[in-house]
Amino acid sequence: MQIAGYDIGRIALTLVLLVALLYLLAGGLLYAFQSKLVYMPHASLEATPADVGIPYQEVLFSASDGVRLSGWYMPLEGARGTVLFCHGNAGNISHLLEVVRGAHTLNLGILLFDYRGYGQSEGTPSEEGTYWDAEAAWDYLVSAAGIDPGRIIVIGRSLGGPIAARLARDNDPAALFLEATFTSLPEVAQEIYPLFPVRSLARIQYPTLEYLRDVQCPVLVTHSRDDQLIPFAHGQRLYQAAGEPKAFTELRGRHVAAFRDQAAIYHARVEDFLVRALGW
Repeated sequence: MQIAGYDIGRIALTLVLLVALLYLLAGGLLYAFQSKLVYMPHASLEATPADVGIPYQEVLFSASDGVRLSGWYMPLEGARGTVLFCHGNAGNISHLLEVVRGAHTLNLGILLFDYRGYGQSEGTPSEEGTYWDAEAAWDYLVSAAGIDPGRIIVIGRSLGGPIAARLARDNDPAALFLEATFTSLPEVAQEIYPLFPVRSLARIQYPTLEYLRDVQCPVLVTHSRDDQLIPFAHGQRLYQAAGEPKAFTELRGRHVAAFRDQAAIYHARVEDFLVRALGW
């Protein structure tokens, strides 16, 4: 068919081929640059615990492959336990001062550490590398700081969730807290990019649900119903998969901002969990 000298069929075919080409190009970019989408490290430290009146120790330790890692250790005299905190995919430990204040409010010491490529830690982030980094942080607390594993609470927030879950699976902490995290990275990415076969393209897995099924310690799952990045249903599925004793805390607010905006509610639920599940 021709209109005013133009072959409509050929134009339509050309447009279809162009759209297909753009789709394949976009999919190729998702595959090739997924590390850039997952890891968003900041190198510069914007503040320290001293800026908010909290004494701290700068600590250095090495992962099993030799990568040097940096962290802040903030013990608390008379603490009932110590938190090992695995942060999310963006920023660095200098953005977590409210986490330190929250831990101390609950009479808990805390170790913050940066994954490879974040803050002052060496290297380049990768899935396996972040697992090794968390293991190194655990070894620091147990071996160098002399903390009883039965007095360590492993917390994973957002991307830190699967890292914390695997660490809890492979060790023997007092408890595992999962905050605003996903069942697996391909599953949540498929919801963010529904037009692409993300599950087939994904090279980075972070299968939180898989690790959680083998965790033996008490589990506290916390998720905001308003989370705009990781749907609330992910938190519900994680809670359902966890073994007893377990508890679920529902917050309101955006992704990790909910933990700041509803800190009083969250801390009250953590206090209740520490007493009921751990006898602390």
